[in-house]
Amino acid sequence: MEPYPLRFLKNLNRGREVITVLINYGFGDLLERLGLLKYLKWGRRMISLKKHEEFEEFTSAQRIRLALQELGPSFVKFGQILSTRPDLIPTEIIEELCLLQENVPVFATEKVHETIQKEFRKPAQDVFVSFEDEPLAAGSLGQVHLARNEKGKQLAVKIRRPGVVQEVERDVALMLEIAQLIERHIPEYRIFDPVGLVNHFTRTIRREMSFQREARAMQEFSRLFEDDPRLCVPIVDEERSTDAVLTMEFMEGLHVDDLDAIQDSALNPKTIARQGAQIFLKQAFDFGMFHGDPHPGNIRVKRDGSIVLLDYGMIGFLEEEKRELLVDLFLSIARHDVDSTIRTILALGQPTLPVDRPALRADARDFIDAYYGVDLGKLNIRQLLNDFVSILSNHGLRCPGDMMLLIRAIITLEGIGRQLDPKFNLAEVIAPAIEKLVKQRYDPKRIAEKAISDIKQLFRTAHDLPLHLGRTLQKASQDELKVQFEHKGLDRLIHEFDRSSNRIVVGLVVSSLLVSTALIIRTTMTESLFIAIPLFMMSGFLGLWLVWGILRSGRL
Repeated sequence: MEPYPLRFLKNLNRGREVITVLINYGFGDLLERLGLLKYLKWGRRMISLKKHEEFEEFTSAQRIRLALQELGPSFVKFGQILSTRPDLIPTEIIEELCLLQENVPVFATEKVHETIQKEFRKPAQDVFVSFEDEPLAAGSLGQVHLARNEKGKQLAVKIRRPGVVQEVERDVALMLEIAQLIERHIPEYRIFDPVGLVNHFTRTIRREMSFQREARAMQEFSRLFEDDPRLCVPIVDEERSTDAVLTMEFMEGLHVDDLDAIQDSALNPKTIARQGAQIFLKQAFDFGMFHGDPHPGNIRVKRDGSIVLLDYGMIGFLEEEKRELLVDLFLSIARHDVDSTIRTILALGQPTLPVDRPALRADARDFIDAYYGVDLGKLNIRQLLNDFVSILSNHGLRCPGDMMLLIRAIITLEGIGRQLDPKFNLAEVIAPAIEKLVKQRYDPKRIAEKAISDIKQLFRTAHDLPLHLGRTLQKASQDELKVQFEHKGLDRLIHEFDRSSNRIVVGLVVSSLLVSTALIIRTTMTESLFIAIPLFMMSGFLGLWLVWGILRSGRL
């Protein structure tokens, strides 16, 4: 979709709110460069501007956080997603975005009952034996209520916030417009991939808003860990779940960051820290599917020491190829292999700028030297991953979203582990997982299966080759062969040609009106002056407006 500033105003009220907040926090120069302010000047009196001088003492990163927080839940969620992309966003902004909190009020009990009535076509008292109107917890997308079924079992009922789908869709549309304008008008910001970040956020937030998708994820995790008592996944009540209502088993447990309560329950914090890390690594490296938001609020510890994971709205996927690349990264560091490290870095990150190979080699060598000779079980995983992300960021390499989600989750888990056990080292848990993957890589059975798969792919390619070659030759013989070229940077040139031609046309029309009306005034009778003089004045005004526009653009 071609970006155009006026499209930003299709939702005028929300657009004005966004513009107001950005101006209030000192981003008026950015809006001016995006070409938005000139379309809002007619409504400036409708915008109650604060004195943004009070925010001058704050850094740009702090003002970004404050602006997102004031813009509401959708933008707060966006900031939280941005905080998982240190490969694209500067460190000082990441640190501020990590402070974003969802301060949302609970919604009215009437709305809760309206949603249940709409989804099940019967009131809450007919769906549940008992239903508590007071919410247990609230978030930007929904809130949780306690209920009971006919067997007396306690349930947790997650109700989607009324109107949140429409609000999020409206906001992501505005975000996309702003991102497109940024890429078009501010070339130096393209390295941050504004449109890509908004698209990634859109996919993530839409997944979280679909409670049926979350229910399927919970059922899949329950299936994968059915033989592993270390992880407890709440059982989904399918009959009482829809896309806007998710009903599940209520799981009691201690908060993972409540160290005193854990110790009072005769549980070993060290065992819990290690067990939690093992569960997560099993998700990522064995199944390629992991919980994407393992912060303390989503983790409970049961009295028997098993761990409960809550909120499966954000799920990450790690393909086998990416798992293999992560293994290659650790192995290349252990072997002090610079070339292999560079190949792995380039395979994991997509270049957005021409890569300076000598500089990348120098950084890769420094990266390896910092960890060479250190036993795999004694590595500082947090520092290693942060250094890896820094290399990606410094060389314009864009990492896949799920990979960055995994890195962020691992760093979060290490922090939780250190809260439980100050001597906890995640590397001691990762080392066996890496060794297991290496052994699987060289397992004869797996090698044979991969060889057979490659041979089948080769045969399929050989089988399709004559068909594709025949089609190509046929199109060439019939003069139907087409070659597509991608012209980069021509959009701006075409835009400038369009502007120039419009100015020429306006200039010709204005000059002809000036000349014709001047001749009419000079040669006609007094009766015609009431038409000629206003036309002459309007032509003069249009001419001055055109000159002012050219001078204002800075291009004569």
